[in-house]
Formats: sequence, structure tokens, C-alpha cells
Amino acid sequence: MFSVLSIGLLLVLLTSSTACMSISIEGRSEANATPGLHAFDPVTDDLPHFDVDHPPVIGEISFQSDGAHLNAIVYVAQGPGPHPTVLLLHGFPGNERNLDLAQAIRRAGWNVVFFHYRGAWGSGGTFSFLHVIEDVGEVAAAIHQSAFAEAHRIDVDRLALVGHSMGGFASLVAGAELDAVDCIVSIAGANLGGLARSIAEDPEAAAGFAESVDGWSGPIKGPGGKALVEEITRHADRFETTSHVEQLAAKKLLLIAGARDVVTPADMHHTPLVEALERGGADSLEASIFELADHSFSGQRIALARLITTWLGQACRATD
Repeated sequence: MFSVLSIGLLLVLLTSSTACMSISIEGRSEANATPGLHAFDPVTDDLPHFDVDHPPVIGEISFQSDGAHLNAIVYVAQGPGPHPTVLLLHGFPGNERNLDLAQAIRRAGWNVVFFHYRGAWGSGGTFSFLHVIEDVGEVAAAIHQSAFAEAHRIDVDRLALVGHSMGGFASLVAGAELDAVDCIVSIAGANLGGLARSIAEDPEAAAGFAESVDGWSGPIKGPGGKALVEEITRHADRFETTSHVEQLAAKKLLLIAGARDVVTPADMHHTPLVEALERGGADSLEASIFELADHSFSGQRIALARLITTWLGQACRATD
């Protein structure tokens, strides 16, 4: 998630006139409905039956990335499995962790792995945007190790990335680069390449964005705002989400934005990618703009969870 201090900068510099698409999400999931009975809704209902032999559990774990430990937790779904697994990616600095989504996704039958990147929230090493992408790759590889998969009832052939803000950026860029990832959900995903190009054209804007990044303290350990601005400028091509259209078009994609989001506004970060994917012949693409949602979907958490769990159940359940 990006700093509130940068809202004015982003509004002035990053808003374009591209039209946005809106899809209304209403109602309950009927995926597990039984005729004559109340339909189980993983967003609002506890599991109707409890498997005492294979209960849902949560565990504190850690991963390694370039010698640094990454603090993590795993939400294991009920049942013997193996279960499809979501890697849940938080934003910058990560105040909104979306763990309500983790619980709903688990009730829908998926494992969820959540971790902190290098240099974030007590994980070892130092933070950088490149490290974020690398860390996603390392965790995805670790999940596929047979011992880890067996211990946590993981189906290694069904891995999805679900990311918010910077995590949405990571889900798109890392997901495009990882063959093991078939399904990607981006929630208010940032286009750091587009941001880099916008601020590169205006030194005052670059300095203002760097200053806003420096306003965060505590949870992030690493280079300051100026170095991070230099990083996204240096890697603008790789960090440009639309440059990965060819790879992303072959994935199953759910792209979500909020019409009231002034941090990663849809017309700069969301809509251009949707249009590029449509031009690129994306095989499986669903895009939605929540008219009442801000950057954190503060008043739309139930609708957000329902859309994601329904999409995972319908678009990502089938195996080749």
C-alpha cells in the first residue's frame, strides 16, 4: 500500500482519461449449494462440517531468500487434500495484510501462504522492489518441495498468486515469470513501471514521491525513498505490467480496482493493462472496478472476498 502523503502527487500526475469498466458484484456464492439447504458461503459462514482427522490449522513458518529468513504463516484448509494453494502478497509497507481474505479463501478449500518480503516486518535482509519479485519466486519454489507440500497438504500443480497494491504488482510481474503459477489475482495492483516513467519526466515529482516513501518508518528496512525511486526508474521496463502481456495472456487473471482509489488510480494502473490484455488475446480474463472501493476496499471487504473466492472456485479449480 502506498503512502497517504503521496495521494496528491498521484492524483495530479498519474490520472489519465482512460474510461473504466465497472462490474457489480452481488449475492452469495452458490458453488457448494445443496438443493433444499442453505448454500454454504465461505465468505460469511463457518464450515458446515468439521473434519476432526484433517482440521483447518495455522502454522508459523519461515522461508529463505538469498540467505535471509522470511517470516511467514500458512493457513491449511480442512480435509486430507492435497489442496490448491494461494500465495498472498501484501503491499508497501504492508499495513493492510488482507488476512480476512486468507480466512475466506481457506474456508473455500484453498491453503493460503502469507509472508513478509526481505526487510519488511522483521524478515531478514533488506527491502527492494527487485527483492519482492525474487522473494515470490523463492517462496513459490519452496512450496513445491515435496516435504513442505506433504506436510501442508499442498497440490503443487495448482498455485495462485493473490496480491494487493505492490503485492498486485508482484503477482503480475512474478506470476508472468513463473511457469508454476496458473492463476493471478491483482487487487488495486500498482504499475511501478508506469509510475517510474511519470515521475522520471518531473524531477519535483520524483523528489516528492521519494520524500513520501521516506515517511514510512519501522516496518521496512532498506534503502530510502531516493534509492527506491532510482530502482524503479532503472528497471522501468521489467516493472511495467503491460510489458508482460504475452506471458500474462496465457494465465487465468482476475484484475480488481476501486473507483475511489487515489493511491493506485484505476485509469493509470488497472485499465491500461486490461485493455492491453484484451488486445493480446488473453485466454481467461475477468476485470472488475468496484465503484465504492478505496485503495483498501475499506467498505467492500465482503464483496471483495466473495468475488475472489468465487473466481478461484470457478476459474482455477479445473486442472489440465
